[in-house]
Formats: sequence, C-alpha cells, structure tokens
Amino acid sequence: MLSFLSPVPEVKLVNVFSEPYNNAVATARTCYSSRVIDVPEVSGRGESEDVQQRRQALRDRIAGSTYEAGHHTTLQHAHLQFTLTHVSRHFLWSFLHAHPFYNSEQQSQRYVHVKPGTVIEPDFGNDRLQAIYREGVADQTSVYEHLSEKLFAVAAEQYYTIFPARRKQAEKYDKEVQKKAQEVARYVLPVGTFANLYHTVSLLTLLRYHHMAEQADVPAETRRVVSAMLEAARQYDPLLEKVIESPLPFADMPEAPFWQDPPGDSAAFIRRFDASLDGKVSRLIDWKAQAEPVLAEAVREVLGVAPEQLSEADALALVLDPARNAVLSTTLNNNTLSKLTRVLHHPHYTFRKKLSHSADSQDQRHRMVPGSRPVLGLHLSEQPDYIVPRLLQQDEACLALYTDCMARTWQRINQLRAGGASLEAVSYLLPNAVPVRFSESGDLLSLHHKLKARLCYNAQEEIWQASLDELEQIETVHPQIARYLRPPCGLRQMGSRKPYCPEGPRYCGVPVWRLQPQDYRRVI
Repeated sequence: MLSFLSPVPEVKLVNVFSEPYNNAVATARTCYSSRVIDVPEVSGRGESEDVQQRRQALRDRIAGSTYEAGHHTTLQHAHLQFTLTHVSRHFLWSFLHAHPFYNSEQQSQRYVHVKPGTVIEPDFGNDRLQAIYREGVADQTSVYEHLSEKLFAVAAEQYYTIFPARRKQAEKYDKEVQKKAQEVARYVLPVGTFANLYHTVSLLTLLRYHHMAEQADVPAETRRVVSAMLEAARQYDPLLEKVIESPLPFADMPEAPFWQDPPGDSAAFIRRFDASLDGKVSRLIDWKAQAEPVLAEAVREVLGVAPEQLSEADALALVLDPARNAVLSTTLNNNTLSKLTRVLHHPHYTFRKKLSHSADSQDQRHRMVPGSRPVLGLHLSEQPDYIVPRLLQQDEACLALYTDCMARTWQRINQLRAGGASLEAVSYLLPNAVPVRFSESGDLLSLHHKLKARLCYNAQEEIWQASLDELEQIETVHPQIARYLRPPCGLRQMGSRKPYCPEGPRYCGVPVWRLQPQDYRRVI
C-alpha cells in the first residue's frame, strides 16, 4: 500500500446528530408503530436493567435486519460534519465529490493564493524518484508564482477595458485583477495540492465511503481519510460498529484488471475522443427527439387541459418563460418544489466533454447532472496533455513559460513511470490543466439550473464555454426550449426582476442580458 511523507490528513468531527445509531432504529420503528418513537425510548434510559437489555436486543435486531435487507433510508437522518485538512484536490475530485450525496465548502484556488509546501508527497521508496517528484512540485510552484506575477498586466488590460472608470482607482481594484491572474496561474499546480474544507454527509454515505474506499485513482489516501472519518464517528457513538461492513476489495471492482495491468499509452483513445468533440468543449451526442411536444403535453397533464386549450408554444412558454414562471428568476432554485416546473424532468441531454481537472472539480459539483468520470490514471499519455486558458493565449511570454513547464512536468512523469512508480503515486504530479474526458447527462430541470449558473460571465472560463456550447446545440434540436435558457441576468430581465444582475459588487461589467448567445464573448 502506498504511504506518504507529507503530513497526515487532519479529520475532525465538528457537528453530529445525537445518538445516530439509536436514531436510525427509532426511525425504522415508525414504519410499524402507531406513534413516533423517540430516541430516549429506544435506548431505555431510566428503566430496569432487564427491560433495558430486552430493549437493546430488540433495537439491535431491528438495526441488523433493516440493514441486511437494504432498508437504509433510516441511516440518512443522522448527518455528520467534518473539517478536513491535508487532503489532496485529486482525492476530492476522484472520490469525495464524485457522487451526489454530500455537501462541501472548500478553500478556492481561484481566490486564495497557494503557498509553497502544500502538496501531498507519496513515498516512492527510492531517493532518485523522490527527488524527481520534489523537483516537479518545486518547479510547478515556482512557475505558478511567476505566472501569477506576469499575468497581472495581461489580466489588467482585459479588466480595465471592461471597467475603464476603475483604472483611476487601481489601488482598490488591482486585487480583483490579481485574482484573475491567479485563477489562470493555478493550472500549472499539481492535483496533489492540499485543500481545506467542511464536508457534511449522512451516516449512510459515510458507511458507503468505507465500503468503497479501495477504488482507484487514489486508494491509499482515500482509505486513510475515510478511516479517520469513520473512527471519529465510532468514538462519538460506539454502537455504529454494529452496522460497519468491511471494505469491498478493489479486486472485486470491474476497473481492477485495467488498473493493475494498464493497457498501455492512451494516445489512441485521446485522439479518437478529441476528434469526436468536433472542436467543442462539450458536444451534444444524445437527446430525446420529442422533448418539446412531450414537455408541452406534460404541462397540459399538470393543468388538466387539452391541446386546443393550450398550444405547444404556449405550454412551453408557461413553464420556461420567467415572465410567466417566476420560479425561474429567483436565486433559491425552487424548481423541484414547483408542480409545473417539475415537468422539466422529461427532456434529457447527454454531452461528451473535455475539461481541465481544475474546471471539472467545479463542474462535478453540479451533482444532479452526473458524469461518468474516468479512472484518470488510465488516461495518462506519454506526451504532454493539457488545457490552455484563454488569458495565457494573450501573451507569448506567459504562454511559453506555461508550455515549457508542462513539457518538464510530463518528462518527470515519464521518468517516474520508467522508474517503476505506480500510477497512484505519479498521478499526484499531474497539473490542474490535465484534461478530464467524460460524458455527462442531465434532465432539463437540472440543466436549466446549471446553465443559469455557468453562463454567467463570473463562471469558470472552461465551464462557461462548455455551457455556451451546450446551449447552442440544444438550440439546433429544440429551439423552443433553448430560447429560454440564459444566465441569471437574462432570466431576471425576462421576468422583470431587478436588479437584473444578482451578483452585486461581483457584477462582471458586461450587460449580458442585452446580448444573444451568439454574441457572448469573454477572455477573463
């Protein structure tokens, strides 16, 4: 098993339901009781020892039988909130954020400067390989610092073109410019860079973490983080031991043969995948052909009307036009709670996408638009493989600094692989710029929220471009739907909700609500 020379993860349980095990049993008993059973009654406090023993035996039988039968919703009531430090962003992407049932708030590389020495370090068991890894991290960190400095002027030119009046108060606004430069410079940092975060999950999700902790890409780090989380929960409630299964062995997972014996260089896969994108960041590859008439009929079903009473165009406008459906122009995202708006579940779209690791770490947070993300180590090519942000393309010197760093990074990765280092260890040196190639699907209700958020000019550049690609392609197949897909300011303008831009001091400086999607342009 891979070990590490860097600090161990710091895992603290900071908030938790009281008596999570007893709570699960109490909720299970409500299915069969004429009254709600509270937690103290399950534990039997204040009763004789004999009665308590009988209660505890009944409690454990209920817990065991419901768990074995797969009736696990009882375990979703209790939630646990952790703080995590010294965990890699690669681990967050590969495991902790790769499913829908969690909530995280983490320190952002877009807005917080990354300090040297904050990168995970696997133990390669070889001084030469260890030195190569350390040199790589030092190189990437140094180039990050240089790019953060050198890109400032490039970002300032773009920023003060958008906000010319702010140039007179540059001392006030230069910190915003610095964030723009820093956001692009981070692409050279390794995915092994540490993150700090709050992470909240149900008891059921924590048990699932433990059961699936052996899987790639980063099983050693996953095991030690999840073990620390589970141990903190055990310390809080020792009764949880009764519902903890052993982890599923990695050998039993379908990816195992490919991870243990990689099929070789992935160049052929990469060429085929990239060609299939046809120059796009996100390409529409499948959709429900009858989405518009089916959506219109679903609207009629909710309202109990016939086609002669509500035309297809009017039905679509009723649910999609913020002027008629005010739910769509609010910021609280109440779509799933609205009877009529729920008809947007029926249209469905699938996209093939290519995003940097950094961008996809944000894209995957849209948990209701899930993707089949790869075992990233199996995509590792011997040739440099990376995304280039727009801002870098505005300055030849910065671009050269960036591409040279990528070339050196891949040279070191190849040296590590040739020296016998595992994919698991080597993957931490991959830069944030490394592409993630995958497919992603979602229904219109979830995509509506995602496009609303990510067509905003404040959204991360790659996700913004992917969202624009998606909108333009939906328009080619479902124009009546696409006309109502816009960023927040556009939807609020349609619904006459002021201010049109809800970002306040974070206003991007461009009145996007006046533009059509074909006119959307941005560099920063």
